[in-house]
Amino acid sequence: MSRVGRQPIPVPEGVTVKIEDGVFAAEGPKGKVTQELLDGIPVKIDDGVVEVSREGESGEMRSKHGLMRALLANAVHGVAEGFTKELEIHGVGYRAELKGKEIHLALGYSHPVIFKVPEGIQVEVEEKAGRIKVQGANRQQVGQVAAEIRSLRKPEPYKGKGIKYRDEVIHRKVGKAGAAAGGPA
Repeated sequence: MSRVGRQPIPVPEGVTVKIEDGVFAAEGPKGKVTQELLDGIPVKIDDGVVEVSREGESGEMRSKHGLMRALLANAVHGVAEGFTKELEIHGVGYRAELKGKEIHLALGYSHPVIFKVPEGIQVEVEEKAGRIKVQGANRQQVGQVAAEIRSLRKPEPYKGKGIKYRDEVIHRKVGKAGAAAGGPA
């Protein structure tokens, strides 16, 4: 058995889970998440615990077993507590402003960049600190939205300007040495 796949998923208080037509649905205080079930990976719900098993012992079945369990655990965790990604904006004049369901960003371009926030995602912007917090119940969607915002202006390696994840480390490069060393006369 898969070490990940055989672990039961406890369903917290206030979360309801059900399986209908090959789709696992979890609903809780943070929202609703659905996940399609994979063929050959039966899922059963007993007394507030979700258990995932597999029908075969092939390598593909074994890898799908652990994957399915991880996806279902993320769905249950997401509707109970939610997921968060934090981004930071660095650069002179770089800023973000939340207007309704849009983020207006000034990122050093000649025009403002407008990012539309998709359904199911909540965004908080701290203008003074230059932070953007992306929250939601669906882990994949939260990560995708954070990655799309970061891709609007990736951090550059010389001055570190751009949008980066809060815990991301930017390896800085040394700039030109010719002018500082007093080059040829």
